[in-house]
Amino acid sequence: MGVYFVFKNVGFDAVFKATPGMAGTSIDFLGMHLATMDTLCLLLFIGAMGKSAQFLLHTWLPDAMEGPTPVSALIHAATMVTAGVFMVCRLSPMFEYAPIALAVVTFVGAITAFFAATVGLVQNDIKRVIAYSTCSQLGYMFFAAGVSAYGASMFHLFTHAFFKALLFLAAGSVIHAMSGEQDMRKMGGIWRLIPTTYALMWIGNLALAGIGIPGVFGFAGFYSKDVILEAAWAAHSGVGQFAFWLGEVSAAMTAFYSWRLLFMTFHGKPRADRETMHHVHESPLVMLVPLLPLAAGALAAGYIFNAHFVGAQMESFWQQSLLVLGPHNTIEGAHSAPEWVGVSPLGFALVGIAAAYVMYIAVPSLPARLAGAMRPLYLFLLNKWYFDELYEFLLVAPAKLLGRGLWKIGDGALIDGLGPDGVATLTRNLARRAGLLQSGYVYHYAFAMLIGVVLLVSWYLYWMR
Repeated sequence: MGVYFVFKNVGFDAVFKATPGMAGTSIDFLGMHLATMDTLCLLLFIGAMGKSAQFLLHTWLPDAMEGPTPVSALIHAATMVTAGVFMVCRLSPMFEYAPIALAVVTFVGAITAFFAATVGLVQNDIKRVIAYSTCSQLGYMFFAAGVSAYGASMFHLFTHAFFKALLFLAAGSVIHAMSGEQDMRKMGGIWRLIPTTYALMWIGNLALAGIGIPGVFGFAGFYSKDVILEAAWAAHSGVGQFAFWLGEVSAAMTAFYSWRLLFMTFHGKPRADRETMHHVHESPLVMLVPLLPLAAGALAAGYIFNAHFVGAQMESFWQQSLLVLGPHNTIEGAHSAPEWVGVSPLGFALVGIAAAYVMYIAVPSLPARLAGAMRPLYLFLLNKWYFDELYEFLLVAPAKLLGRGLWKIGDGALIDGLGPDGVATLTRNLARRAGLLQSGYVYHYAFAMLIGVVLLVSWYLYWMR
């Protein structure tokens, strides 16, 4: 509605053509005098935040993984959650003229990437770990768009679809093998029993963590995530540096929780009961075959399409689909970033993998000791920063209280009580009382007639005097 109010049109071509003329203008909104393009783009981004589960509007996404695993793979990898990212990139001709909105997109995306990664560190449900990973990776996509690296944002959306769908379906294969068990604390020691699933999970993890050899070859996430971080650095802005460093730390946490999942699920001593372990088996081909093209994409999609999305063929590939104003061309700046900027994400990822190895393979007692020593922090992360409890207190409980009040008092007592139910009750009571007059005794009726005659004569004498 806001776009139509300003442009009198909602067609992309018409709106994009008129956008430069709106730069520098202002609009009255909620009693404030605000920049037109910043206001419109911020309102659009709030919608994208809810659609793509960004910080503060993220709580629905982990719960969405409760459905069947193939549905989780579709939701988290390729359909619903990515729509917000696509919208921001598709509206780049508008966002390029909204610097405040771009800064907000960058900030929210960086916070989301960091927040979701911290929560993923301690989750025990195998699908919930991957769900929070999705939330974190969406943060990367958004802060890439926020620094005008729209091509990099779409590149990560593209590669992420392969390895995230692969991870979810591989997790489904594990759950199938474990007779429906999803708690990683009740797994372990099964990699020899389901070797195909194990190998596919490795490919998905390597792609998610962005592992590769610079200048030689890397898994899909190696190309898309690295160019995002390089673009954030190349923005040379305060919010760009904020996103860069939070993205680096999040890369380490991503690698940690990915290999924590791998080690807890497949390695160590079996922690499932004997009956469950007896039935552990590799999934049938109908479940494994769909994972193979996803694994191929997770393995090679970044290498194959790097030049098209963010490299030498970028202009011919995107043509007029994206707009980046000259000073905002961070992807070009990413290609000339210092070597340490390009190598650092890999370094952070390797640190995360090493930490997971030490804690879950070399010294498996260490996680419990750390959780005990830092229990408040552990519970804070385990309970997802207490957002569910906060929203329950601030929004859900008051809404329930209001709804119950409107139901019991408004609808029940007032509307029904004074309306249909009240009239019916009054009529029933009057009828019952009237029925008491019908006793069946002749002397009662004679007495009533006598009283009637007395009243009638009295009334007549009163008016005839």
